[in-house]
Amino acid sequence: MTPHPETWLSVRPEGLYCEPADLFIDPARAVPRALITHAHSDHARPGHGAVLATPETLALMTRRLGEGRAGLTQQPLAYGESLDVNGVRITLFPAGHVLGSAQVLLEWRGVRVVITGDYCPRPQPTCAPFAPIPCDLLVTEATFALPVFRHPLAEGEIARLLRSLALFPDRTHVVGAYALGKAQRLIALLRGAGYDAPIFLHGALFPLIEVYRAFGHDFGDLRPATAADKSALRGALVIAPPGAIQDRWARRLHDPVVALASGWMRVRQRAKSRGVELPLVISDHADWDELNATAELSGAREVWVTHGREEALIHALAARGIRGRALSLVGRGEEDEGGGPEALPAGEVAA
Repeated sequence: MTPHPETWLSVRPEGLYCEPADLFIDPARAVPRALITHAHSDHARPGHGAVLATPETLALMTRRLGEGRAGLTQQPLAYGESLDVNGVRITLFPAGHVLGSAQVLLEWRGVRVVITGDYCPRPQPTCAPFAPIPCDLLVTEATFALPVFRHPLAEGEIARLLRSLALFPDRTHVVGAYALGKAQRLIALLRGAGYDAPIFLHGALFPLIEVYRAFGHDFGDLRPATAADKSALRGALVIAPPGAIQDRWARRLHDPVVALASGWMRVRQRAKSRGVELPLVISDHADWDELNATAELSGAREVWVTHGREEALIHALAARGIRGRALSLVGRGEEDEGGGPEALPAGEVAA
């Protein structure tokens, strides 16, 4: 008889714990052994003993947290490779969220559990594409699990930004985009749409840009915004962390058009409260339809929801005969969607 996942997967104060492997997945505090799905700080905390993750995630964690703080020991595991830990077979698959982001497949005594981490089913130019994985239990995020969140195509939002640049050629366009994932995706989308002019960046964005470049991503001509005088930025495109577009740093720009790239820009009040003139609905998470479709395509008989709009998704799944459970994990936020206060990577100073 195969054991139900509830007998070997549990929620502890540190986070989601796999008992037979004796490790935590994305723990909220330092633990002896951690499996990290991706390098956003609400999933990748400092101070663990041993860290298992993709090579890209380990590189990003080290850059953000510093040498020695992203695990005393690190074990890279590439997509599609498997590792046996105390009889638990662990395999990582692309999550489509940011560089190195992974879904985790745990196989133990005939039971298959998939932990998605944060994920985006839409192809992105800056990370490997997501694909649903058949499983008995799906553990999913639910950041945008309300029917109102149906994200438009990112290419259409980029076209709106380019039209605004053409319409207001004398104004500086400053776009708020989170430093890990969103900024790199925006640049790649702009280049893919034919925008080949220099793109100016807030100083906090360059360190993680360099990690992406080390893994083969080419972003064209990128220049520090602080090194350019005000006249050089007239009509230019500037990308900065969301927090920077509202502080004194942005006031030096010429008559700026303030934009913000986030799935939360679907909510007009969020855009208005942050003084956003050009909201860009560009999300690196699954929307309502994609969350439901992923649950269906996985074939899972049961779905656990880690964070977000848990109740709405569980209700929708129940209507289709899929049992849901809210895990209510602590320490999960909206860091990568610009929904909360913006924090710079540890040890870095805004320039």
